[in-house]
Amino acid sequence: MAQYDYDLITIGGGSGGVRASRLAGRYGAKVAVVEELRVGGTCVLRGCVPKKLLVYGSHLPDEIEDMRGYGWSVEGVRHDWKALIAAKERELDRLHGIYMNLLSGAGNDVLDGRGVVADPHTVEVASKRYTTERILVATGGWPSLPDVPGIEHAITSNEALELPERPQRIAVVGSGYIAVEFVGIFHGYGSETHLIFRADKVLRGFDEDVREALNLEIEKKGIHLHAETLPSRIEKAANCILVHLTDGEVLEVDAVMYATGRRPNTKGIGLVEAGVALTATGAVKVDEWSRSSVPSIWAIGDVTDRINLTPVALAEGQAFAETEFNNNPTSPDHENVPSAVFSQPPIGSVGLSEADAEKKYGALDVYISGFRPMKYTMTENTERGMMKLIVDRASQKVVGAHMVGVDSAEIIQGVAIAVKMGATKADFDRTIGIHPTAAEEFVTMREKRPEPEERAAAE
Repeated sequence: MAQYDYDLITIGGGSGGVRASRLAGRYGAKVAVVEELRVGGTCVLRGCVPKKLLVYGSHLPDEIEDMRGYGWSVEGVRHDWKALIAAKERELDRLHGIYMNLLSGAGNDVLDGRGVVADPHTVEVASKRYTTERILVATGGWPSLPDVPGIEHAITSNEALELPERPQRIAVVGSGYIAVEFVGIFHGYGSETHLIFRADKVLRGFDEDVREALNLEIEKKGIHLHAETLPSRIEKAANCILVHLTDGEVLEVDAVMYATGRRPNTKGIGLVEAGVALTATGAVKVDEWSRSSVPSIWAIGDVTDRINLTPVALAEGQAFAETEFNNNPTSPDHENVPSAVFSQPPIGSVGLSEADAEKKYGALDVYISGFRPMKYTMTENTERGMMKLIVDRASQKVVGAHMVGVDSAEIIQGVAIAVKMGATKADFDRTIGIHPTAAEEFVTMREKRPEPEERAAAE
């Protein structure tokens, strides 16, 4: 007779949890996945996928305008927001179905309800208890809202993806990737947009040249930037929402969206009571194998607050399944993880920022190039891009690659392979470029940026 009901119970049916569960099932484990909303998680239902679909559509007004430069004339264009949201929901339903099929195909059970850890080998779902040899926590994160008077009038990215009507005027609070992506989305569909943030430029933590390039392009598009200020209070008026800023300005808008951070989903699911150690922000503390302080409980994805990206959660889930159910000890690799920001223009990045590379390596060779995308040369579009390579001077290894501009995410994915393999600047230089493309710039940059003292002397 089996000691436990299951070999594994996974709490959370997002990308990481589904990957770990279905692989464990394929390796012969008896697995149950617990999900209180819909299988698919943040990325599929409330994040990457629906957001990217809205980004695609928001680009079209600019592309229609650019068509004039190529001799096309388009009249009578209009947009139906309700049709957009309905189409997006149909796609999410399709993806949810695929995820459910993946789980059933691996022999996994799906338990509907909120999973609560009752003890290190028991999970309670809808007042019923299930025993298990291992528990995997993959509950992700959730948008957090600050304690600001009137915050009940604000929405988060969750609600922004389901608005029945497009707000004519919207204020987005924050300067991270979610904030800059959504402000670009709403601006693209025609809303008057305001971006409010505490820092001097957007995307704190990114490479400084990336931040500067994106900040300039966002402003050029007509998005109103309110730097070094924050809402002091939010007030619901008769026909609008009033956002009172700490610099004294008052904005009249139809919606306020906060994108100032996400918190790990660990509250109220029994982890502390079971002895699982959490960080000050509520993330599950894990070792290199994603094991928590309780030997029978593991955690992967955003709930651990390591690198909060879907492909990282997938890799962590796969490593867990390989280690625990396939006799193939594997720890997730968090070094040189590429990422993208689907701002307008978009950003692609892999490796270190210049500031972080300088701290780690000291002397650097930096190559940087600004350009106007070829597709805009016959249009009135003034958007410009930027590419940057950061090289450790001693070894000549490329330790950072960054791009702002059209197709940056697609281009950086390929560059990331080279950076991951430890390619040197000479390796990049020996590679023949594909002409005419923007990507070829990464293998044709030859002039190093002068040292700060040289630049100062030249000025």
